[in-house]
Order: sequence, then C-alpha cells, then structure tokens
Amino acid sequence: MAVLGLTLTACSGAKIGDDSAADAGSSGKCGTFNLAVNPWVGYEANAAVIKYVAEKELGCKVVTKDLKAEISWQGFETGEVDAIVENWGHEDLKKKYIDQQKIAVNLGSTGNKGIIGWYIPPWIAKKYPDITSWKNLGKYAANFKTSESGGKGQLLDGDPSYQTNDEALAKNLELNFKVVYAGSETALIQAFRDAEKNKKWVIGYFYEPQWFLSEVPLVKVDLPKHTEGCDADKAKVACDYPVFDLDKIVSTKFAKSGSPGYKLVKNFTWTNDDQNTVAKYIALDKMTPEAAAKKWIEANPDKVKAWLG
Repeated sequence: MAVLGLTLTACSGAKIGDDSAADAGSSGKCGTFNLAVNPWVGYEANAAVIKYVAEKELGCKVVTKDLKAEISWQGFETGEVDAIVENWGHEDLKKKYIDQQKIAVNLGSTGNKGIIGWYIPPWIAKKYPDITSWKNLGKYAANFKTSESGGKGQLLDGDPSYQTNDEALAKNLELNFKVVYAGSETALIQAFRDAEKNKKWVIGYFYEPQWFLSEVPLVKVDLPKHTEGCDADKAKVACDYPVFDLDKIVSTKFAKSGSPGYKLVKNFTWTNDDQNTVAKYIALDKMTPEAAAKKWIEANPDKVKAWLG
C-alpha cells in the first residue's frame, strides 16, 4: 500500500539491526522466524493470525518487527526478515530483491484485493454528488483549504512511507491541491470520522481492505481510469491506482529452510472480510492482536486447517 504510523501493540519493537531478534534458536521443529509488521492495522491482522497459528499449532517462535514497507525488504538482505505478509505492489523492490539479487521469493496472493484512492466523507458526496468525479474537484478546492495547505485545497495522506502517487496526481491533473500528511493510519481515520460527524471538508488518501469503511462508508472519487503502464513513470502519473493483488514475500533462505512456518505462510489466504474482522477487533474493540487472532481462529477452524495442510 502506501504505508502509516500507529503503534503496533503486538510487535516486539525489534528493528533492523537488532541482532537479538535474529537468532536461529529452535522452538520445536519450526525454530524462529522473523515476521515484518508494516504500520497499518490490516497488515497487523494478517501477522497476528499467522503468528498465533505458528506458535500454537507448529511450535514456532515468531519474532515480529514493526517496520515500514521498504525497510522490511532490506531485511531480506541482512537476514533479519523472513516474511512480509501483505505487500502492496512495489514492483521496483520485486525486481531488485527477487529478480536481480534472488534473495526473496513471491509466495502468491494473500487473497486480499487492495484498492487505493481518494475518498470523501458520505455527507459531501450526498450534498454535492458531482464531486465524485475528479473533473469537478477544482471548483471545490477552496472548501478543503487548511492552515497547512498553503492556500490550496488539502489532500490528506497517511504515513509518508505509504505507497502514494498523490503529489504527482494533483500536479498532473492540474488540481489546486497540496498533499498534507496526517502521519498515521489512526490520524487519517480520525480525520474522516470527525469530518463526517461535524460536516467538515476532508478529502484524502484511503484504501481497502479497511475495517473503518463499515463505520463510515467513505465515497471514492473517480480518477482517470488506470491502464497498463499509466503509472510507469511516477513523476508523470495522471491515472488512478491499480487494483492490487496483495501478496506474500519471503526470503529465499526461509523458503529453502523446510520450516513448517514457511509452509504456513505459503498456504495462508483469506478474504478482505476476514481481515477487516480481525482489524476491527484490534483497532475498534481494543483487543490485543493475540486475543483478536484467537477469536477469529476459533470461529474459522476450517480455514486454519487448510493452511496447515
């Protein structure tokens, strides 16, 4: 995806360069594997469920490391990350680490479909229905001005590390908007929640799967249709984001290890609804990631059984 800065309560807090988390000590036949956790709650849901199953069913020791997306890929090179379990595109990183350096492999889809775009609160779309086309955003730009947007409309993004083309999009579509970063997924959600409740003008970067859309059904703005290659030159992007088939990336070393943890990651697949359920338990119901994972797993034994083969 993109990528944001909420606190990941499940994570050990280990960082790249922290050798204490990288030992190959054994816990049962699985041993230890290092699982990157990127900073959005949907990813955290994936990681929590995989960690729970790996530890409770396979006897693994899973070390979670809260890392931004690109930093996670660097961990393949150092041996400090074994698995990324929700990758949003990043074709440049795939080329570098999978195709050229051959230190990582793609394990296929998580089953989740990722959508990125510009969203507005429902009240705006209902009152000004033509605003859902990018062609009409210009006439409303002044309504979105804030103290941070320098006289332009504010386009609110999340964490600067998220995958985003928004600055180029605003420029190339000749829209009088300035990207301002909320800083985290939590801050982005709160801005949209407040905008809907108090009828404030907010337009911003958002994405699916995302549990928050069941609370506030944000409306996606129609940007110029994505076509193959329209975003190849990031500076010249003038089209919508593609639909992402979210996938799993692991280190080549982990793939060759014979670890049952590797087989679990390879077999792991679920739906956007599954992820949203666990993410809601964590973000809204304030359950610990472990408790959230346990609750979902107990309700979905057949899915877990399929992962375990």
